[in-house]
Amino acid sequence: MEPVFALLHVVIAIINFSKSNGTACILQGESAYPQLSKDGDIIVGGIFSFHGSWEITDSSYVVPPPPVKCTSLEVRALQFSQSVMFAVEEINNSSSLLPGVSLGYKIYDTCTSKAVGVQVAMALVNGNEKTVSDEVCTKPGQVQAIIGETFSSVSMPVAMSIGPFSIPLISHGATCECLSDKRKYPSFLRTIPSDHHQSRALAEMVRHFGWTWVGAIRRDDDYGNSGMAAFTQVAQQWDICLEYSLPFYKTYSQEKVTRIIEHIKSSTSRVIVGFVDPSDLEILLDVFFQHNITGYQWVGTEAWILNPVLATLDKNNILQGAIGLAVPKTEVKGLKEFILDLNRVKSAGSAIFTKYWETLFHCKYKVQNNSDDSPVCTGKEKLSEIDSMFTDMSLMPYFNNVYKGVYAIAHTLHDLLGCKETCPTKQQPDSLTFLEQLKMVHFKTKEGEEVYFDINGDPAARYEVINWQTNKEHQHDFVTVGLYDSTFNVNNRLTINVSSIVWAQNINKVPISVCSKNCPPGTRKAVQKGKPVCCFDCIPCAEGEISNITDSIKCEQCYQDYWSNAQRDKCVRKETEYLSYEETMGVLLTAFAIIGALVTLVILVIFFKYKKTPIVKAHNSELSFLLLFSLTLCFLCSLTFIGRPSEWSCMLRHTAFGITFVLCISCVLGKTIVVLMAFRARRPGSNVMKWFGPPQQRFSVFSFTLIQVLICVLWLFISPPFPFKNLKVYKDKIILECHLGSSIGFWAVLGYIGFLALLCFFLAFLARKLPDNFNEAKFIIFSMLIFCAVWITFIPSYVSSPGKFTVAVEIFAILASSFGLLFCIFLPKCYIIILKPEKNTKKQLIGKMTIN
Repeated sequence: MEPVFALLHVVIAIINFSKSNGTACILQGESAYPQLSKDGDIIVGGIFSFHGSWEITDSSYVVPPPPVKCTSLEVRALQFSQSVMFAVEEINNSSSLLPGVSLGYKIYDTCTSKAVGVQVAMALVNGNEKTVSDEVCTKPGQVQAIIGETFSSVSMPVAMSIGPFSIPLISHGATCECLSDKRKYPSFLRTIPSDHHQSRALAEMVRHFGWTWVGAIRRDDDYGNSGMAAFTQVAQQWDICLEYSLPFYKTYSQEKVTRIIEHIKSSTSRVIVGFVDPSDLEILLDVFFQHNITGYQWVGTEAWILNPVLATLDKNNILQGAIGLAVPKTEVKGLKEFILDLNRVKSAGSAIFTKYWETLFHCKYKVQNNSDDSPVCTGKEKLSEIDSMFTDMSLMPYFNNVYKGVYAIAHTLHDLLGCKETCPTKQQPDSLTFLEQLKMVHFKTKEGEEVYFDINGDPAARYEVINWQTNKEHQHDFVTVGLYDSTFNVNNRLTINVSSIVWAQNINKVPISVCSKNCPPGTRKAVQKGKPVCCFDCIPCAEGEISNITDSIKCEQCYQDYWSNAQRDKCVRKETEYLSYEETMGVLLTAFAIIGALVTLVILVIFFKYKKTPIVKAHNSELSFLLLFSLTLCFLCSLTFIGRPSEWSCMLRHTAFGITFVLCISCVLGKTIVVLMAFRARRPGSNVMKWFGPPQQRFSVFSFTLIQVLICVLWLFISPPFPFKNLKVYKDKIILECHLGSSIGFWAVLGYIGFLALLCFFLAFLARKLPDNFNEAKFIIFSMLIFCAVWITFIPSYVSSPGKFTVAVEIFAILASSFGLLFCIFLPKCYIIILKPEKNTKKQLIGKMTIN
């Protein structure tokens, strides 16, 4: 009905204004009178909820509705009014603030009604004179500014109504973030922080305790819906999920309340954020107890976390351990004594004084036909003798907010009126000018508190973190356990002493309220399908990936030289693998290479010692010495393949291998050709040997070797081998190897060696039936068979062997083929030289040849 009343008043006002034709000032509708008032040069308005509800009356819409009948007297409204009175009296008695100018006040009752709030606000703006004036309605409002209202739901229509007139409305308790919108509420200011900050502080506090899965109950009005929307927005940024957000209002039906209860009982979250009013919780406390909804951790707003009445009503400890935000405690010197001296109200409003006196002391002043049995009020009753909420000063921070609002008005007037030792004028400033100056006011109270407004008309946000605890007398205590200050940087805004908090159900650790447990380092979060982001599974990171923080949303890939450890929480440098001298295989290959070189040198010494013997002479001693030298180099060049690859070792190992082996095969090829030529030269008339004597043999060896040198030079010039980190063979290891550079160069070197080996094998095969004593061809065939078998086997093994085994295969092929040449060609000769010296004679060799 209340919106209907408001609309009807507006319609009637418009009709009457149109009749006046804009030429006269006529008060429209019924006069509204203040509950408390005092004359002064400049008047400060006040609107408070002296009553908590009103009687709903039917309206015929034919005649104007009767005045709203208010019920349920509220004690707090009188205390807020007394705060205005105290501030005005203190300012009027000040010699430094507004000297010579007196402030007055007119304080109205809104009855907690939006319609009544707009009505009394219009009364403050227009005055309530019944006289008709011929002047055009251009005079300024009757009040300079208005203090109030306590509730956002009433403040919003009031601020919207007086905004076009630039009359400031300074609220001490309306926290809705929506009121910061200066397009809709251009003249609204407040001395209490906006829910924008409170919602953020609540979300930050929830995050601080690690609660990512919470429920919420919100008052189903502008305050609750707007505040919870702001909380939800900030919570989502910090990965806090709301399992539910349930609206509630004290007029809800039993069916709606039952649905709320069932929803909470079926939930899994253990934390409830209550963006509600104390009156809402008063109703819910009994309902929760009836349905055994206990043990939840409550998080509260400033609206109820410091409410002593609610704490008294919580006999079943439903809210035990609640934690929330409150306006910081403060003291205004002299204000408590002023409020408790109720007789000061009598001069400002005898009617409202009588109501409160009778309510507080449960008595009646003498009236005719007094029908009840209440005692007669003497006027000498004392508050100290009764148990009343009126003596409770827990809302002193809000009284201080009212106090600061009045002082903001006074300081603004002081600046605009140009007051110094005295004020040169008492004329009320223009509303718009006053509003703009008020937005820029900045001063300190007598307690040293700074007062100023930001661009949205809001003060800096400062809160105390309050914890509900039970003392030894089993009474609730409101214990301050932390602070929140929006003027600090983001990381330092919230400070909480967790050790001093008493939690719900008296547990000695922070309650846990999560949809899924934290994912440890080494895993990542994977959101469960169809559920909020707070519900997830923990998936281990893949090989080569890590996560080193809790609740990581993704795994990071390790850099190419690093690999994940077993726990997947750290990247460790990959193990570097190459054939080294320290490992068993490297030691064995090195030993065989050195043994091969030493054996070759021993044979070389033997041949040198017996160089004049027939068997050494008969088998071309010069080429034999060169072959032994080249075999020594072959054995030693295998050592270049062992150890950490470097730029020089990569180029050296392949070129040294290619050149020494060609030198070796060239010598064998030369010996084979000499064998063939020697026996052809014994035929009558043959002069073949003169064409393949020692000079030609040296030249042939040099020529064959020079071709390989040229191939190697071209290879090194065009695309030489280089050290290379092979990351493809093993994921968790780095294979250090020599990249061939040009594969064509490598296979050209190998192919040329193979060509010479095949040619040597073919020529030796032709000389296989020559006399035994002179026939070295059989041994060369065996050596070439071993050589070719080794290197033909080498090719597939080389291609398929992983990592360091590739190098091992190559070394094995070098050693095996070198030993094959050494043993097949020189071991039989050494046998004769050392063990059968009787056969190492010219006569023996010639005799054998003759027999054959």
